[in-house]
Amino acid sequence: MAGPHKERTTAKSKSRSHPISGDPDEKPVRKSGERRKSNSPKKSQSPAKRSSKTIERSKDGYASSQTSTNILSVDSLAKLNAHNEKVQISERERAVEREKKEKVVTGGVLKERGKHRRRDDEDDEKREKRKKRRIVSGAILEEGRGRRGGYLASLSSEDNGRRKRICWILIGLLVLVLIILIPVGVLVIGKQNSASDPTPAGSASVGTPNNSNLNGTSENDIPVAAKGSYLDPFTWYDTQDFNVTYTNETFGALPIMGLNSTWNDSTQANQYVPPLNQKFNYGQMPIRGVNIGGWLSLEPFITPSLFSSYDSDLGIVDEYTLSQHLGAAGAAQTIEKHYSSFVNEQTFADIQAAGFDHVRIPYSYWAVTTYPGDPYVPKISWRYLLRGIEYARKYGLRVNLDLHAVPGSQNGWNHSGRQGAIGWINGTDGSLNAQRSIDIHNQLSTFFAQPRYDNVIGIYGLLNEPRMTLLPIQPVLDWTTTVVSTARQNGIKQTIAFGDGFLGLPNWQGKLQGIEGLVMDAHQYVIFNVQQIAFTHQTKINFACSGWSAQMQQSINVATGYGPTLCGEWSQADTDCTQYLNNVGVGSRWAGNMNLGSAPSAGSILTPSCPPNSGTCECADANADPSDYSDTYKQWLMMNAEAQMTSFEIGWGWFYWTWQTESAVQWSWKLGMQAGILPAKVWDRAFNCTQTVPSFGGLPENY
Repeated sequence: MAGPHKERTTAKSKSRSHPISGDPDEKPVRKSGERRKSNSPKKSQSPAKRSSKTIERSKDGYASSQTSTNILSVDSLAKLNAHNEKVQISERERAVEREKKEKVVTGGVLKERGKHRRRDDEDDEKREKRKKRRIVSGAILEEGRGRRGGYLASLSSEDNGRRKRICWILIGLLVLVLIILIPVGVLVIGKQNSASDPTPAGSASVGTPNNSNLNGTSENDIPVAAKGSYLDPFTWYDTQDFNVTYTNETFGALPIMGLNSTWNDSTQANQYVPPLNQKFNYGQMPIRGVNIGGWLSLEPFITPSLFSSYDSDLGIVDEYTLSQHLGAAGAAQTIEKHYSSFVNEQTFADIQAAGFDHVRIPYSYWAVTTYPGDPYVPKISWRYLLRGIEYARKYGLRVNLDLHAVPGSQNGWNHSGRQGAIGWINGTDGSLNAQRSIDIHNQLSTFFAQPRYDNVIGIYGLLNEPRMTLLPIQPVLDWTTTVVSTARQNGIKQTIAFGDGFLGLPNWQGKLQGIEGLVMDAHQYVIFNVQQIAFTHQTKINFACSGWSAQMQQSINVATGYGPTLCGEWSQADTDCTQYLNNVGVGSRWAGNMNLGSAPSAGSILTPSCPPNSGTCECADANADPSDYSDTYKQWLMMNAEAQMTSFEIGWGWFYWTWQTESAVQWSWKLGMQAGILPAKVWDRAFNCTQTVPSFGGLPENY
């Protein structure tokens, strides 16, 4: 489509590691007989301990007891000392045995241990038996915690068996819970991801291709030298409807891999046009076509989701900078997924159902080759282009091949691949890039001269929108003559289209007129012209009826214009408010905030361009959901489209820009048709410029 700078008077997007190294279930082990100081808080002393301490103080000659004032005899004292020593030894033994049975614990578990201490009067044999029978299960039981939070009680053999059964039951229940919860968790995460990354409204399909046609093919069928290459279908993201039988056959050094060896051209798009294998009388029956833009040549406003997630400081504004940022592998993965999902067979079925008879398919030079320094994804789009042509064939749709980008960029707009300077014909490498583009057409025309394309390709396009208002005119004309000659020599019999270059249709009178089989492709938009965008709603429709029709009449007459002329792009939009339409991060002419830089040549528009005296120019309503459009605004949008179709059919016909977008309704025939602002069938129209145009007095002019 036309770029943001287009100005002419005639118009025109864990698991945490275990905190302990080694085995997480491993516990400290003490050597046999090793004593360990208990960290347990002090307990209240037994009467025996208190008595012992009292008598020990008597050994110093102060033999008086705290409970008696009688003096003990020497013999009695000796017996008492022997008894106390026995008591102390027994107490120490019990303490040692208790300490052997304790585990290292901390915090609250230590407090629990004091509550559940085993009875002190159990003998060594019973304690040893209990120690052997203790059940240990995992880290929790290893620490001595059991059911209800305390120490495990002494277990009999029967208890031991019951305990084991309970443990196995608990483990089984845990496994069952995990089996249920893990898939549920994955499903929830998937839904959350879907919610955070919704499928764009204009996307043709979702999901990963199943590639079931590879099931009957073996990787061993692919020669070793071809494995991992373009010719290896096992490396393709999407193989649906491709012939995955290996072949290295080429035409024009371009592979036919993926194509079937037979085809059927008997399909008819609709009752108003002939089937593919019969002649379409261009100039006598109107082309009613639609572009499939933003597919094989990215445009940010068509698929803003590919561009909107990046910080503006990264400067990702076109396919060049996007591919550069993602890197070779990342760009290939991201962009091929877009190729696969944005357009598929259903796209062409829907286009046919809407009444179209032609499709214009923009594609870029990197479908054929890339050059040193190019970050573009090389060649992958080639097979999607070939598959798209076969889908068009299936639904009886004739194809207008549109080379949308050439080396160096022919216009400096983002849809040429790289926004900025024009490096084709112009600049240091201008001549080199011009020759490269001739070489590319040599390959393309050789390939598409195959008999299989004789009927399905109706128009062979040379180059989209060369910016001849900035390029030297004669070199562009010379380039055009050379490429036409090359294509004819290679066998192209179809009509060849060249762009009007924004020179203005009357200015083509006398140029290229001696070459047979050409048609001039003009792109007509009022919203990229500051004078025409300021028309009122009524004036815009009057201009679509009278202005466009007058220009088309003048152009198709070789005495006043070039001759055969079609409109390759147009839209029903009445503002340039759509996000990224004038480049990523740039505003609009309508609101007066289209800042493209301070240089005079940059083309910034910083003064609002909506109709004078209509109030503050704003984009919110123009960008609103169509369900919020007033009935009057819907009526105007439909009439604006019908008026343009009527005028362009004075010439060879038209291609609407474009079939689908993610969210820009006024630029998508598919979304506009769903919203009731474009005809369900392209020929089903209520307005044809013979009726009086309403004033649309109740419709605000500032949006």
